[in-house]
Amino acid sequence: MNRVIALFFGILLSIPSGLYALTISLNEMKKDTTSYIEIIDISTGKIETVLKVKGHYEAPNWHPDNYLILNSYGKLKKLDLKTNALSEIYTGNVININNDHGLSPDGKLLVLSNFDKLGSGWSEMVSSLYIVPVEGGEPKKISEDQICFWHGWSPDGSTLAYVGWDGEDLDIYTIAATGGPSKRLTFTKGLDDGPEYSPDGKYIYFNSFRTGHMQLWRMGVDGSNPEQLTFDTYSNWFPHISPDNKWIVYISYIENQQQGHPFGKTVKLRLMDLETKEIKDLTSKFFGGQGTINVPSWSPDSKKVAFVRYSVDE
Repeated sequence: MNRVIALFFGILLSIPSGLYALTISLNEMKKDTTSYIEIIDISTGKIETVLKVKGHYEAPNWHPDNYLILNSYGKLKKLDLKTNALSEIYTGNVININNDHGLSPDGKLLVLSNFDKLGSGWSEMVSSLYIVPVEGGEPKKISEDQICFWHGWSPDGSTLAYVGWDGEDLDIYTIAATGGPSKRLTFTKGLDDGPEYSPDGKYIYFNSFRTGHMQLWRMGVDGSNPEQLTFDTYSNWFPHISPDNKWIVYISYIENQQQGHPFGKTVKLRLMDLETKEIKDLTSKFFGGQGTINVPSWSPDSKKVAFVRYSVDE
């Protein structure tokens, strides 16, 4: 779910988890961000910087036709991995898109999370889900709830998983990809976020603060049998499962961030073997956080992962 939203005029709005309020970080307003869009080979650890660009770019999705989809200042961008050409994807009047967007299993559609209305707190905000053709077009609104931040698409293409708000807590919900009423899956105190389906359709992976520390979990697609997967001192977010269902890549904040995942922190990417549950560092520490790897970003062959690293000129 998006908590640092790069909007017009380059202002970054921070939504602290659990506080349910929008605040403007004056420090971040002064920062001049450079985004490094990178790809890492999970076998060799080799990192390729695909594009270095001034401005705040976030959350790459990897399309089977070999391009990345990112968001920047409320718009969607397409990055061709052959030419490194950057272009805009037309989304009509849906222009407050945050970094919770993603591809349908067949690669033909995009789901967007868009701020239809901003405010001083959750009760004044509206964040909705939209579907649009992957090449762009006029988006169709499919959500009914006030607060929706997408994170997962079921392998059969029928269902979306998202983070919603019930007036008190942020929890995990599902909705048909064609729209309609939602179904709530989690009810625990503390933030549940980042729900993503496993490619075999057996689980939803997510991160949760239910133990008092942000860790990775998984549960049945109906919310049953939650199982904790990480137990360390890092703040662990956004488990992304490889298309071959063998690996999870996720982001770890080195310092405890409680229920937040802010921009501009020391982080690293980690890799879990789904069979053995063994974990290794995929990268060394770098400057990132919000926007680095919010959404699924695996290459279709499960060999590489796209992410964003940042630098800031004070």
